Amino acid sequence: MAKGKNKTREGGNTRSNNSRGSNGHHSKQNHKSAEFKHNQTHTTNKFPTKLAMWDFDHCDPKRCSGKKLERLGLISSLRVGQKFQGIVVSPNGKGVVCPDDLPIVEEFGASVVECSWARLDEVPFNKIGGKHERLLPYLVAANQVNYGRPWRLNCVEALAACFAIVGRMDWAAQLLENFSWGLSFLEINAELLEIYQKCTDAESVKRAEDAWLEKIEQETLDRKKQSQETDLWMMGNVNRMNKLNMDDSEEESAESSEGDEYIEDTEDVAYDALGNVMQKKEVKYDSLGNAIEDEEQETEVKYDSLGNIIE
Repeated sequence: MAKGKNKTREGGNTRSNNSRGSNGHHSKQNHKSAEFKHNQTHTTNKFPTKLAMWDFDHCDPKRCSGKKLERLGLISSLRVGQKFQGIVVSPNGKGVVCPDDLPIVEEFGASVVECSWARLDEVPFNKIGGKHERLLPYLVAANQVNYGRPWRLNCVEALAACFAIVGRMDWAAQLLENFSWGLSFLEINAELLEIYQKCTDAESVKRAEDAWLEKIEQETLDRKKQSQETDLWMMGNVNRMNKLNMDDSEEESAESSEGDEYIEDTEDVAYDALGNVMQKKEVKYDSLGNAIEDEEQETEVKYDSLGNIIE
């Protein structure tokens, strides 16, 4: 039998279906891989500037904002050892993002480090990054994992914060609208972002951040003081309570004297059958001290030498 590439197997099938490419993979697999790369390259052009990230697979893929941006074709992944020319939002940054960074963002884009805040020590920061590494100033997270916590921003929030600070609120909103909670990040940080946008360089942004933190600290102290005063008010007037705790014996003696006077006054008052007050008649007594009840007895009673009444 003849030998060669087109040798027919039993059943009439040829080996062409199992042909492999130069990389060792089947041709169908190579075709699908090329198609995926083509689609990925095409979709990453949707955003007005370049977005990139170093992904260390620390997060749940279903909840990771960076991976969702990647699935949407809005961001590309970078390898360890690969540098980025644009702004690199990283915990390893020396200065903060400021409005002066706008030209860098518009020309070269922005990138983030996709990692867990609890595993920062595992990230090889010396092998990633670039010459424009930046920190983010004080902002509050709106994502579902760290909602309300300062500085705990996820990837999409970090990128949106970078765009918002340099004045590209439209780019920030365009990214965040891909998440149900996204635009609330701009809402809860609206006042602070506006303050940062009015700054120029990193130093002015830092001063604005420090002033904001002092304001927060003072408000916290005021609320604590007000809470303590409210608790004291709920307990009642302390001076009044001390006055109420005066010597009981003095109160009792005062009350008893007032009561006695009231009784003596009422003894001199008489009432008729309808309850009306009548002037009580003056009681008269005879020479022996007996009360004279009737007018007939008002006549003087005479007694003999033995003390008998003389009628």
